[in-house]
Amino acid sequence: MSGRGEATFCCPVALRLSDSQLCFGRRLFGRETFTSAMAEALSSPLKDIRTSLEADDIRFTTPDVAIVSRTETVHDERSEAEGSSELPLVGAMTYVLTRQGDDWRIALAQTTPVR
Repeated sequence: MSGRGEATFCCPVALRLSDSQLCFGRRLFGRETFTSAMAEALSSPLKDIRTSLEADDIRFTTPDVAIVSRTETVHDERSEAEGSSELPLVGAMTYVLTRQGDDWRIALAQTTPVR
């Protein structure tokens, strides 16, 4: 895994997600598009925004399907000159995970801003 600020840092995660991602308000299809979007974001002031995730609850609906509730916290470390955001800093996140062989993959992800 690469260090912070490099597009390759995010890409291993994308391999375990479905072929469609929603990042920065854009729907992305495929690994190359996702990699390009991450490189673009990391060369902009977005590089100074990071998130932390905490698992709140995991429930198995079947042995191969789990619903994960998480809290996402956004840490906007941009300077005021770069235009820090007025968006909510906390989100309620839900994943539906499916087991495929020995791997767990995100089948669906939803984040709802908490005000």
